[in-house]
Amino acid sequence: MDKGGTGNRIGHAAAWLLAAGLALSPIAALAHPHVFVTVRSEIVYEPDGRAGAIRHVWDFDEAYSAFSVQGLDKDGDGKVSGAELSELAKTNVESLADFEYFTVVKANGAKQAFGAPRDYALSHDGKTLRLTFTLPLASPAPGRLVGLEVYDPTFFVAFDLSKDEDAVKLAGAPKGCAITVTRPKGFSLQQSLSEAFFESLGPNATFGVQYANKALAACP
Repeated sequence: MDKGGTGNRIGHAAAWLLAAGLALSPIAALAHPHVFVTVRSEIVYEPDGRAGAIRHVWDFDEAYSAFSVQGLDKDGDGKVSGAELSELAKTNVESLADFEYFTVVKANGAKQAFGAPRDYALSHDGKTLRLTFTLPLASPAPGRLVGLEVYDPTFFVAFDLSKDEDAVKLAGAPKGCAITVTRPKGFSLQQSLSEAFFESLGPNATFGVQYANKALAACP
């Protein structure tokens, strides 16, 4: 595979597509982004008041979901169970490590490292594939300010924060903590952008940064 342009971006998301059993060539012919994810998240606090983990709930678009579950109904009952999805869940979560889980956490402005994800699972309601997982920080976050961002820098995957008021919540936070959520503006996730446009950005493009979903938790 080439190391630049479209090939690089396809490689960036190959783990997601291959885990779903998809061929890359027809997907590559489409305009960016290729996968749409609706996000709900929690910043989980430790008993000592420090942030210790991020809990994600990601709902994938119906087209990606349909491709992902093809051939996974092993018992032929017309439904795809959590057990039938367990191997795919493991593959996807392990693959996410290569992309830093599309998640950035900063404590007082300093980027935090992650430990291995836990409590991960996939479920399918007949239309939508849902991935849930807890992403622990390598060490509990120091300081009063914790920032969370969810995005794909290459914009191969488009993350859209849920429209719910509690799309990002605090779990077990000390009394008096508050959260501010910022959604990207000025762009529709369904806007058509050609492959030529993304090709022109180069292999190290960070086009998706400007469409990051952000939350800032402040504690007294």
